[in-house]
Amino acid sequence: MNQIDLHGKSAIVTGAARGIGFAIAQRLLASGANCSLWDNNPDALAAAAKKLGDPARVHTAAVDVTDEARVNAAAQASQARFGAVDILVNNAGIAGVSKKLWECTTAEWRAVMELDLFAVFLCCRAVVPLMLPRNAGRIVSIASIAGKEGNPNASHYSAAKAGVIGLTKSLGKELANTEIRVTCLAPAVVETDILKQMSPEHVQYMLSKIPMGRFGRVEEIAAMVAWLCSDEASFSTGAVCDISGGRATY
Repeated sequence: MNQIDLHGKSAIVTGAARGIGFAIAQRLLASGANCSLWDNNPDALAAAAKKLGDPARVHTAAVDVTDEARVNAAAQASQARFGAVDILVNNAGIAGVSKKLWECTTAEWRAVMELDLFAVFLCCRAVVPLMLPRNAGRIVSIASIAGKEGNPNASHYSAAKAGVIGLTKSLGKELANTEIRVTCLAPAVVETDILKQMSPEHVQYMLSKIPMGRFGRVEEIAAMVAWLCSDEASFSTGAVCDISGGRATY
């Protein structure tokens, strides 16, 4: 598990108090990185930091990643804590309601777009200027197979994740002449608490599309993220990495 070497690196992981984000933080720490956990739930953050059990290498920031001023302040705090920001993992997100597009309220649509896409923009905009002077960095965003295929009854989520894929490709090209690499993952369904936000019918629909016949595990996502954050992932940028149990067809 610890063969990926991230010693001397410092990471920010958004939505890190639980689920995929917490698993990513665990894996980055196990690979030697320092880790700044960002989440909008202070109690969950404190519990996550306690569970990780390494206060010298763990920093927490209670931050709403849809709030520009708070994102900028948290980025500065993370850099001040560890001296640099080498890695940004944009993981925070919500599934939103399971409704047909014309049944969604504007508030329901905007809530998903704000957190799942606009927040990625804000975090990248805050962190890239911290990476540029050192000409080094890794940015990994959690997109979704829904961003490629479009899931029914999830137009907001599908559109937001398609936006993350487009953002990744654009930013990767903008930074291609530097040593900052920008990638994203497109998972199929991963077994986390986010499934509780969805109707059983929607969950079963997504499971039925996975040829392996099972959900992904958070540890599998974390392992791929750790590699993408390493110096070994040096020739991939603007890339979309599938982790879908065989669902992805392009």
